[in-house]
Amino acid sequence: MRKILFCSLLSLSIASTLALADTKLKLVEVITSPDRTAVLRQQVADFEANNPGITVEITSLPWGQAFEKLATMVQSGQTPDVVEMPDSWQGLYASNDMLVDLEGRIAASGLEEKLTDKTLAMARNTGGKANMIPYGFYLRAMFWNKKIFAQAGMTEAPKTMAEFVEASKKIKALGTGVSGYCLRGGVGGTNGWMMFMAAMRGSPEFFDEQGNSLLSDPESIKGAQFLVDLYKNGHAPRDSVNWGFNEIVSGFYSGKCAMLDQDPDALISIAKSMNSEDFAVAPMPLGPSGKAYPTIGYTGWSIFKQSENKDSSWKLISHLTSPEENLTWAKKIGVLPIHKGAEKNAFFSTEQYSGWFEELNNPNYIPLTMPTHLKGWGYFGSVMAKDSSQEALLGMISTEKMVEDWAAYLTKEQQAWMKTQ
Repeated sequence: MRKILFCSLLSLSIASTLALADTKLKLVEVITSPDRTAVLRQQVADFEANNPGITVEITSLPWGQAFEKLATMVQSGQTPDVVEMPDSWQGLYASNDMLVDLEGRIAASGLEEKLTDKTLAMARNTGGKANMIPYGFYLRAMFWNKKIFAQAGMTEAPKTMAEFVEASKKIKALGTGVSGYCLRGGVGGTNGWMMFMAAMRGSPEFFDEQGNSLLSDPESIKGAQFLVDLYKNGHAPRDSVNWGFNEIVSGFYSGKCAMLDQDPDALISIAKSMNSEDFAVAPMPLGPSGKAYPTIGYTGWSIFKQSENKDSSWKLISHLTSPEENLTWAKKIGVLPIHKGAEKNAFFSTEQYSGWFEELNNPNYIPLTMPTHLKGWGYFGSVMAKDSSQEALLGMISTEKMVEDWAAYLTKEQQAWMKTQ
């Protein structure tokens, strides 16, 4: 009898162990590069070492095809447990009720007190309930060249849009051929226009309740004219009308222009090319309302509702977004960390990061998120805004014409979207 009981218990033990060993999580990475994938694999390996009953299978999708490939996986029943969720996809999957509501798990784990307010706000950006845990932020702030500023008799970065223009004038007056601002007039420049228009408007809203675009109101037009005048008055390099990311970053560290608004990922290249004492990062200049609206992008981790391993998936996300792992991730990837007090870490407590943390912690800086829920936003941001803004900078069309065209297009898109809700 004892032998039978022992064998039964042994069989149960073996079965239980095998069941644990069979817990395989599927994680899909969508913003893929060799360096960041290596960091992710190391963090997952550490997780597996501390959770011997769980293994994680990582699928890395190339960003250019990631949206379509993930959609195909989901439609074909190969839905992953955990997915890297960009902000531009969050609304789509959340509105289709495909993501796990994480509010209860956040409350039970005490994360509410540990994450920054903006982290929680972005986690709840769709529907008011957390359906992802952001792992970091791409937030615009103003790089400024301290050496060039000193040559022009200035010791501080501009705090307002008016001071921004004055600083640009003083830098131009040096007569050295250096411009004040690294304008992104080419691909990817849409965020700059939206930021300065929102700052002059004093609001992050893109539409009124009827779905009419606010970009064509008088104050918004003033914000667009601000950039057009900056360029026409020679406060940005003449060839910056065609500049993209690589050109504006190299324009800054090579000394062609003294100010640059960019995300933390630009710091990786700039820090390799400039001495740390020669530049710093300040918050974006405040508009007439005393507010600034730096564009914010974020990505994080979500759990699909179809997952049969939700508890294990939450364990994995908790590991990846823990203070220690998140600091490692932020340093390597070029994002701002998500936990309160992260700015006190020696790596981040420098002049090169102070502007971003000021924006995260000061209520005068309100993150501006693009209306990526619109079907036509990709075309607008990538093609329409670029082409017409270049025409306005070169004097081929008026600023009013440019903005009115933008508003008409976005109003049509927003009202079409509202009809589907």
